[in-house]
Amino acid sequence: MDLQNSDAIVFMGSNMAECHPCGFKWPMKAKAKGATLIHVDPRFTRTSAMCDQYVPIRSGTDIAFLGGLVNYILTNKKYFNDYVLSFTNAATLINAGFKDTEDNDGFFSGFNATTRAYDRATWQYQTGNAPPRAPEPQSNSEAKEGQAGSPTAPVPAPQGQSVKGANFAALIANRLPGQPLQDKTLTDPNTVFQILKRHYARYTPDLVEKICGTPKELFIKVADTLIANSGPDKTSAFVYAVGWTQHTTGVQLIRTAGLVQLLLGNIGRPGGGIMALRGHASIQGSTDIASLYNLHPGYLNTPDASKTHDTLLNYILTETQPTSFWSNTPAYVISQLKAWFGDSASVDNDYFYDTLPKITGDHSHLPVMVEMSQGKIQGMILTGQNPATSLNAAFQRNAMSKLKWLVVLDFYETESSVFWKHADASPADIQTEVFFLPAAHVAEKDGSMTQTQRTIQFHKKAADPPGDARSDLFFWYDLGLRLKKLYAAGRTGAKNLDAIKNMTLDYAPDPADVADWIHKDEPSALKIFKEINGYDYKTKNPINSFANLASDGSTAAGAWIYTGMLQLVNGAVVNRGEMNPGKNDGWVSPNWGWAWPANRHQLYNRASADPAGNPWSAKKKYTYWDAAAKTWKNDPGDGIDFTATKDPATPANPTGIGVAFHDGASPFILKKDGKGWLFAYEGLSDGPLPTHYEPWESPVKNLLYKQDRNPVAKIYDVTGNKYNEFAGSQFPTVITTYRVTEHHLSGTMSRWLPWLAELMPELFVEISPELAKEKTIANGDYLRVITERGTTEARALVTKRLRPLTINGQVVHQVGMPWHWGYQGIATGDVANTVTSFVADPNVSIHEGKAFTCRIEKGRARA
Repeated sequence: MDLQNSDAIVFMGSNMAECHPCGFKWPMKAKAKGATLIHVDPRFTRTSAMCDQYVPIRSGTDIAFLGGLVNYILTNKKYFNDYVLSFTNAATLINAGFKDTEDNDGFFSGFNATTRAYDRATWQYQTGNAPPRAPEPQSNSEAKEGQAGSPTAPVPAPQGQSVKGANFAALIANRLPGQPLQDKTLTDPNTVFQILKRHYARYTPDLVEKICGTPKELFIKVADTLIANSGPDKTSAFVYAVGWTQHTTGVQLIRTAGLVQLLLGNIGRPGGGIMALRGHASIQGSTDIASLYNLHPGYLNTPDASKTHDTLLNYILTETQPTSFWSNTPAYVISQLKAWFGDSASVDNDYFYDTLPKITGDHSHLPVMVEMSQGKIQGMILTGQNPATSLNAAFQRNAMSKLKWLVVLDFYETESSVFWKHADASPADIQTEVFFLPAAHVAEKDGSMTQTQRTIQFHKKAADPPGDARSDLFFWYDLGLRLKKLYAAGRTGAKNLDAIKNMTLDYAPDPADVADWIHKDEPSALKIFKEINGYDYKTKNPINSFANLASDGSTAAGAWIYTGMLQLVNGAVVNRGEMNPGKNDGWVSPNWGWAWPANRHQLYNRASADPAGNPWSAKKKYTYWDAAAKTWKNDPGDGIDFTATKDPATPANPTGIGVAFHDGASPFILKKDGKGWLFAYEGLSDGPLPTHYEPWESPVKNLLYKQDRNPVAKIYDVTGNKYNEFAGSQFPTVITTYRVTEHHLSGTMSRWLPWLAELMPELFVEISPELAKEKTIANGDYLRVITERGTTEARALVTKRLRPLTINGQVVHQVGMPWHWGYQGIATGDVANTVTSFVADPNVSIHEGKAFTCRIEKGRARA
C-alpha cells in the first residue's frame, strides 16, 4: 500500500502487473501522482508496458547491475550523507585481516576449499573492550562445529544449570561485547565505507553492459532516476519476487538492493524500502508461523544439534542477542513452550524443551528429496505442494516411488497424488501406497491470512466444503488427537513420548459456533488464533503487546510477533484482524488489518526522521520526536518501531542490554549495533558483501573474477541431477521460468477450470525472432527444450518481448517458459521443470530456477 507514496519504483525480479495484479494498483496510484516506474527484466512484459523505462538484462546478473548502481552512487558522491553516516555501519571498522574478493580471485578471506565454507573470523567488527565479566562455573557444553574460534560465539551456560533460578538479565549482560569502533571521517581504509568503495570499483557502467547485456545508457538512466528521486524530499522503492530469490546468489542479490536503498536513504521512510511480493494470500503467514524445518513460529531458530542447544538455558543464551531487540528472546521462547505444553510445562522440567527434536543438517526440500531417492525416507505427508511437476520433476517422481506410503491433501487429483501415471513411469515397479484426502478450499474454512505487507486479516468461511473435503487444519488437529490417544495408551519405545502426551490441542469448537457446519468436529481457528496471539496463563486474557510476554512461565504465546492481534479493551476481546474499511488512514491503513509486530506497518520508521529526531522534510514527514512530550510520534497512527521515549540525543550505553546498547540515532533495532548493514559480518554463508557470480549453469565465464560461480552454493552430485556444461557450446541459450496470470503455481487450482484452461491451454516457450530464424522455427511450431536432466516439449511463441543480448562481444539468446502444466486436469502439457536441476542458494536452500542453460531444437519430443 505504501508504494503509492513512492517517487520512483524499480520492478526487478518481478512481473507485478501479471503475477500480482491486485497489488499493482498501488504503483499505478504512484504513477498517477508523477512517480517514475522502471522495469528491469529479461522479458518485456505487461509490467514493462506500464512503466516509463524498460531495461533488458541477462537473467542471473542482477548483482552486477545493482552493484553497478552502488558504484555509480559512491563514485559520483550521490549518497545521502547524513543518513549513511548516522544510520548505517559505513563508519564501522572491520578486522584488519579481512581480504576482499578484489584481492583474492573472487573469494573472501577465510574460505576453506575442502569444506566449501567460510570462517568469518576476519569479517568481524573492531571493538572496544567488553564490559567486565562476572565469574561463571565452567560449562559442560563444548563449543559446537561452526562456532569455535568465532569472536561472536556464545558463552555456554554455567555447568549443570537449568533455567530454574537463572537470572537472564545478568547472564545476558555477561555476554555484552565491546562497542564497535568507528571512524566518522570515513577515511580509514578499514571502514565499511572504504571497503564498499573498493569492492564495487570494478562494477562500472561499461562492465555492467558487458556482463548484463544492458545498454550502458539505459543503466545510467536508471541510476540517475533513482538518485533524482531519493533524498530528504523524495523516496524510491524496489519491488521483487521469485525472479530475485531463485538463484544461487538469491539472498545476496536482495542484499545488493538493500545497499542501494541504504546509500540513498530509502529504508524506514514512506515510499521507500524493498517490497517482497509473495506468491499468494498467506505465504507470509506460512513463514511467520513457520512451515520451514529450521524455524519455529516467530522466527525462532529450531534447536540444532550442531550448536550449543543441549539445554534450554544454553539454547536461550546462544540465540539471544544481548545488544538488539532479540535480547527479549527468553520471554519469546518460554512463552512459546508454555503455549505448546500448557500445565505440564514448568520451570522444574525446563518447559519440556528437552523433548523437542534437534535438526542435524539441512532438512529443506532438496536434500530431503535426495535422501528419499536413496530410500532413506519411508513416508511423506504432502500438502500445498506438487513435487511431481516441480524442479527436476523426473528426479522427484523417482524419489516418491521409493516411499512406502504417501499422503496427499489437495483440492484436485494432483500429479503428485498419481505420480505413477506419468508416461515414463512403470506402475508395476512402484510399491508406494498413496492416500488421497480431499482438502477444503480457503473460502471453505475459517482462519487468518497474512499477506505480503505483513498485514493479518481474519476471515470466516463462505461455504461448507463439498462431500468429505476437510480443512488441512482438521487433518493436523485430528492426527494430533490420534497420536495423543495412542501414546496415552502406553505405546512403548516411542521417542519424545512426553511431548506428544502433553502437547496442547485444546481447539475443539464451541457448540454455538458450529450450529450450521456440516462437520461439527472442525477445530476452532479462532482458538488457535488466540494461542498464537498469546495470553496471561492465569487469567487466560489475551496479551496486548509482545512487551508484556514474560520468561517466568506466566505467559503463553505461539508466536511473539503476532502478539497484539487480539486486544483486551474494557474487558472485551477485540480482534485487530477484523477490517474497518470505512476509515482512510493516509500513509498506511492500521484499520485495514493488523501488521506485525505491534501494528508497525513501516519497519525501522525511526529512520524517517534525521539523527536529531526531526522529519527529513515536510513532504516525507512520518515518525518524529516530540521534544515537549518527550516521545516519538507518528501522525498516520502507525506503530513506532523504536523505543517510544528514547531521546534522539541518548548516547550509546556499553553496559546496556538490548536496544539500550544503542544510541538514540540507531533505527535498526533488530541489528546488534542498531545500524543498517552495508557490510554483514555475520548471518550469511557466502560473504559479507554481495558479489557477482555467474549462475551455476551459464553460457559465459565470470568477467569480474577468476572464481566463476558461488563457491559455497549447494550442489547435489547425485544420479539424475547432472549439470549442464559451464560456459560451453552444448547448451548455449539462457532460460528463465515464470508465471502467467491465467494459471496458479503448478496449475493444480487452475488447469481443472474450463474457462482458465481455454484462456491458456498449453505450454509454450517465448523465443526471439532472431533465435527463431536461426533455428528455422515459426510461431506455433513444436520445439524441444533440452538440458542434461531431460527434454520438455512446447509450442513456440515468437515474440520481440525477448531479445538477443551481447555479452562481452558474444551474442547470447534468452528464452522464457511458464511452468503451470502437467498430466492431470483439463489443460495438460509437458512439465517445464523436467529441465531444471537441484542447485541452491547456500543461505536458504532455494533452487536456481530463474537462470540456467538449455538447447532449443525444432520438432516434437516424442512421436
